Amino acid sequence: MPKDTSIKSVLIIGSGPIVIGQACEFDYAGSQSARSIREEGIEVILINSNPATIMTDPTMADHVYLKPLTTKSIIEILKAHPQIDAVLPTMGGQTALNLCLEADEKGIWADFGVKLIGVDVNAINITEDREQFKNLLKKIGVPSAPAEICTSYLRGKEIAQEFGFPLVIRPSFTLGGTGAAIVYKKEDFDELLTRGLEASPIHEVLIDKALMGWKEYELELLRDKNDNVVIICSIENMDPMGIHTGDSITVAPAMTLSDTTFQKMRDYAILMMRSIGNFAGGCNVQFAVSPDDKEDIVAIEINPRVSRSSALASKATGYPIAKIASKLALGYNLDELQNQITKSTSALFEPTLDYVIVKIPRWNFDKFEGADRTLGLQMKSVGEVMGIGRSFQEALHKATQSLEIKRNGLGADGKGYTNYEQIIEKLTFASWDRVFVIYDAIAMGIPLSRIHEITKIDMWFLKQYEELYTLEKEISNYKVESLPRELLLEAKQKGFADRQIAHMMGCLESQVHTLRTEMNINRVFKLVDTCAAEFKAKTPYYYSTFEAEIEKADGTRYVDNESVVTDKKKIIVLGSGPNRIGQGIEFDYSCVHGVLAAKECGYETIMINCNPETVSTDFDTADKLYFEPVFWEHIYDIIQHEKPEGVIVQLGGQTALKLAEKLSKYGIKIIGTSFDALDLAEDRGRFSELLTDLKIPFPQFGIAETADEASALADVLDFPLLIRPSYVLGGQGMKIVINKQELEEHVVNLLKTIPGNKLLLDHYLDGAIEAEADAICDGENVYIIGIMEHIEPCGVHSGDSNATLPPFNLGEFVMQQIKDHTKNIALALRTVGLINIQFAIKDDIVYIIEANPRASRTVPFIAKAYGEPYVNYATKVMLGHNKVTDFTFNPQLKGFAIKQPVFSFSKFHNVNKALGPEMKSTGESILFIDDLKDDQFYELYSRRKMYLSK
Repeated sequence: MPKDTSIKSVLIIGSGPIVIGQACEFDYAGSQSARSIREEGIEVILINSNPATIMTDPTMADHVYLKPLTTKSIIEILKAHPQIDAVLPTMGGQTALNLCLEADEKGIWADFGVKLIGVDVNAINITEDREQFKNLLKKIGVPSAPAEICTSYLRGKEIAQEFGFPLVIRPSFTLGGTGAAIVYKKEDFDELLTRGLEASPIHEVLIDKALMGWKEYELELLRDKNDNVVIICSIENMDPMGIHTGDSITVAPAMTLSDTTFQKMRDYAILMMRSIGNFAGGCNVQFAVSPDDKEDIVAIEINPRVSRSSALASKATGYPIAKIASKLALGYNLDELQNQITKSTSALFEPTLDYVIVKIPRWNFDKFEGADRTLGLQMKSVGEVMGIGRSFQEALHKATQSLEIKRNGLGADGKGYTNYEQIIEKLTFASWDRVFVIYDAIAMGIPLSRIHEITKIDMWFLKQYEELYTLEKEISNYKVESLPRELLLEAKQKGFADRQIAHMMGCLESQVHTLRTEMNINRVFKLVDTCAAEFKAKTPYYYSTFEAEIEKADGTRYVDNESVVTDKKKIIVLGSGPNRIGQGIEFDYSCVHGVLAAKECGYETIMINCNPETVSTDFDTADKLYFEPVFWEHIYDIIQHEKPEGVIVQLGGQTALKLAEKLSKYGIKIIGTSFDALDLAEDRGRFSELLTDLKIPFPQFGIAETADEASALADVLDFPLLIRPSYVLGGQGMKIVINKQELEEHVVNLLKTIPGNKLLLDHYLDGAIEAEADAICDGENVYIIGIMEHIEPCGVHSGDSNATLPPFNLGEFVMQQIKDHTKNIALALRTVGLINIQFAIKDDIVYIIEANPRASRTVPFIAKAYGEPYVNYATKVMLGHNKVTDFTFNPQLKGFAIKQPVFSFSKFHNVNKALGPEMKSTGESILFIDDLKDDQFYELYSRRKMYLSK
């Protein structure tokens, strides 16, 4: 039992819907925390309004409340559960901390006799209130940047006069750098100061002297009640100060820090954590270091909670920070807890890494028309990927291959920039693709000293880039027949993909793969073991690398592969890669449930994913985790190694689906719906023929590959027209046009950005109602798990619509058509598993917009609303373990559930907020209402056409 035996019931506060600055890393932290506390026999009650997460799954806690994160909801829960002894607010990001503070100020915790664990109010206040924090640093002797607090416009002007420019404005109590800005010149100061003061809930900002170009570091700490402190991970930002850490490329362990400075930084971090309050839990500390030989250290901030970086640090080291932090909050000491990976050493140790990790953020600027695409103090990325390799170069390559932005890694794909002005511009004003532009600059011959002068990126990183380019040049001199083995091995060890090496030599990817097989240059898999192989790890958590052969005394040569293949039946689940608009955490939810269902069916489960923020990449979700890019070459090598029964692609969103064709071509079994059926649903021509045969109506459409063809089609189809490229997710590139000029403009743009793509032109059903249905099919039987009606009219992307379950004003005749069409299409596509179908309803006729034979964004929402494990059932159907008729469906929902989209427009000024066929929301929450007279429903319905854009 835990040391604090008075705690019998804990309330965990979640982080709510996903917004930029607070993503699925808190689903990971909350899920891990809930499991950790329940292991101790303690009841867990959970509040979170996000239906797409594992955290809000009924199995995660004893009571899950899908309620808005407000003090009103907190009071309702505390009244319903008077047994709650303690609240843990450190797992739900800034949202949870702010709610906890508000409840404290209102005396709610005191009224109900609930104590705070994992942090104390004093610590939150000191770290959030910029003035208090500055004074504390002065008191304990930790250096900080010259800064002044300002609560008025006039005081701000005085401070600016005193400090001179550039300056940094940081609002108090905000998240993801909201409202923060760097002011380079006097003319911009007034507007940016006003914006900062408005962004802070207490109307306060800190103005500090900008440490532009200084190096930035983070340390992740854990402390127990005996004041033992361990530093789990050091993280270095490749980008210097001036770019938010959430938008920076980060590397662990720190690469360019002298040992003396690192020891000093550790001491400062421990001193800071000990001085902000007497609590047991996790902390994240950020420092700036001067880029000269003096290496002066300045403390930037400390967050007394688990953070985006602690999810990264957990995945980077294999040390589950949220799990251990939760145990410490219950009163355990670090030396009483077990290292979760080795199971034989204690948790009072600092992980050692014998590999390098690189994190690269994933942006979605294409969704925010008119957005400022340069990076700064305000976070703009929507997700991130992590690469693990034996060197910085290999890890960097693996991370760039994980991004899913049609790049194969750094350079060697013909997609680099070649315009000098453009390259200098992108380096000067940090662009989202600067990680690639540095390579282009070196390829163009811009000296490293000039790149360093512009970007202030440490010379060590730039030299690593230069080595990669030198290697590319060298390989380009060879043909595939003459390439020496040592050069190919070096290219693979440095992370170059077969596809890139093929590009260098002007041959096919398959030829490079064949060559490497002939030369016996094969991927080997290594364990993430927390202790650089000093102790034996019990947890199967792997990454791949390439090794030179080792020669034994008897002359035999071998490479060391730590991934032992069992003789059990295996299933691989392909993950959904980085979080982005159109493909969020709901696919991670589906993957996790798929893994658990396959385990229940007796399979050994293997997960492949590269997103450090998620539950699917937790070290104990699947039987084996390969933390690898969801990129063909990596997947194929894992499949060759593991020889699974098959691969599940329909749970990982478009990421996994895109690989179905390759899998099918290589004779690898796709579990569930076949590739042909998946392709039939995507290919509008074939799909429309199918609908015609089934006598199911669909909007008139045509396919064009040029602007002329599109123009000719418009005469036949009639405006308004909906234009969309095929094989895209989240409505990418979709637009409604109302005349020939708009049509031509959009078609030309689309063909430029997605060359060679077929464009679909549909007659847009103006004023139609939109609805969608999700179903499970086993090839013979169909069960519809939910039908939703959108509050917004047809034309707003389904991901941006408020979806109501069940529908609120569709008549019996329309509902019957929806049910019939869903069943007929699911069977005609020979669906095995999940399918989502979208409908437009006009004049009581139900038209088909599209069908997706895969898990959709709405599946977790329906599962939560009805309290049914639909993904579990669907996976068992895919595996052929069960028929739909084997399950007893018993959906429970009183009233209605509404899926409400959440937008992150506040991060982008001057952006077009109008909603249309292209998805823009970053997350969602669930709202339960008893009836349609509810005020919130009435308000949503009255505003349904407010943002509709043509």
